[in-house]
Amino acid sequence: MQLMWVAGPTGKVHTISITKRKVLISFSVSALVMMTIGFLFYLVGFKFAIQTHPELARTLGGVTTQAEQNKMESVYRARLVKLQSVLDSTARDIQQLEALKNRFMEIATPSGLREKHGLLADGKGGPFIPETRQAVISSRSIVKSFDSADDEFDEFQKGIKSRQQDWSKQLIWLHTLPTAIPIGGEFQMSSGFGVRNDPFTGIRARHEGLDFTASTGTPILAAADGTVTRSGWESTYGNIVEITHAEGFVTRYAHINKRLAQEGQKVKRGEMIAEVGSTGRSTGPHLHYEVFRFGQVLNPVHVLPNSDS
Repeated sequence: MQLMWVAGPTGKVHTISITKRKVLISFSVSALVMMTIGFLFYLVGFKFAIQTHPELARTLGGVTTQAEQNKMESVYRARLVKLQSVLDSTARDIQQLEALKNRFMEIATPSGLREKHGLLADGKGGPFIPETRQAVISSRSIVKSFDSADDEFDEFQKGIKSRQQDWSKQLIWLHTLPTAIPIGGEFQMSSGFGVRNDPFTGIRARHEGLDFTASTGTPILAAADGTVTRSGWESTYGNIVEITHAEGFVTRYAHINKRLAQEGQKVKRGEMIAEVGSTGRSTGPHLHYEVFRFGQVLNPVHVLPNSDS
């Protein structure tokens, strides 16, 4: 097939032959051009999608953008920093709980008295009481895993804080009970609770307390928090101090050289309330210590933990 046309002022005739080969070549070139243009549009569009809609980019290309990767890493780092902070805080809470436990155990289990018993024979005393008297005795994402770890640490910390509160309350309560050794400095137990030979008459009689032999002036300490309800003189006990505590407990400190606590005074566990002496019915400087509960006399050794007596 030939196409003919006249052009120009001279009327020159132009012709072009249209063959099957030329048509195929033209079609191929056009298709290639269209494909190239389309590919360029695709690249431009994909880049735009990456920058503005990362989730669309993942849908189109199944990739994670560098910006999104950086953002994810930033989130992970932030979560790790938070977890580290929680771990540090938890470690501090555990250390505080350990210190509280040690304090609790220190108060609940003071040094035993058995090793102090019977090493010195002097420093005895107390009133004469006939022997007939009785005594009374999942599969998750990393972020979700971080969230789960946060929740678990939160619950763990709540448990620790709850335990700290419970132990603190118990510690406060324990301070109100006469479980502490009532004397400071060097001492020995010279006489226990129960039946003994009276140091003045030699007759069998009851001894309703413990005798701690020590040098005159040795500190006498309050066995627990309480209120001084008696501070004075009695012919048998000499200088005497009594303290009323919680749970119906009363402690008595006798044969004192010098009374430091006055009636009505609030005292704390371990506070010095008097000095060891040998006043009243006494053979030498010592502390005579008695414990009562609801008016009934108790063996003080039974009130002091960590004892087998």
